[in-house]
Amino acid sequence: MKIRINWGTGIVIAIVLFMAFILSFVYKVFALDEYKHSLVSEDYYKDELHYQEDIDNLNNALKLDQNIKISNSEKGIIISFPNDFDYQKIEGKIIFQKMDNQKIDFEKDIVLKSHEILIPDSLLVNGKWVIRVDWSYNNVNYLLKEGWFY
Repeated sequence: MKIRINWGTGIVIAIVLFMAFILSFVYKVFALDEYKHSLVSEDYYKDELHYQEDIDNLNNALKLDQNIKISNSEKGIIISFPNDFDYQKIEGKIIFQKMDNQKIDFEKDIVLKSHEILIPDSLLVNGKWVIRVDWSYNNVNYLLKEGWFY
């Protein structure tokens, strides 16, 4: 038995296969969690108004002899502040953002007992984080914004 397909049937089969191919991508984008993407900030336009302040704070940090250092350890991430500053006068906050999962983002106030602060392993998952350290010392604001793999 021989199956014969004429050109009209071939076109219909090609269109149906093409539609199935396109619909599979539509399904992946809307139904699967691995393709979910959202904005980094919900208040994008409000944050944009303060962008020049961020640039000024970044420039202040670049002028320092010793800037903040970030390092991985077995217990978590260690953020080291400059040794020539009195750590008791350092204030601010640290923001951790995970670009692929907004649900695990967190913020921590800077409360120092030495020149270092430990972000415990229990708050972190492996992968790339964006670490933003907004801090001030003697009424001068500084900013460190860095991508970090943990």
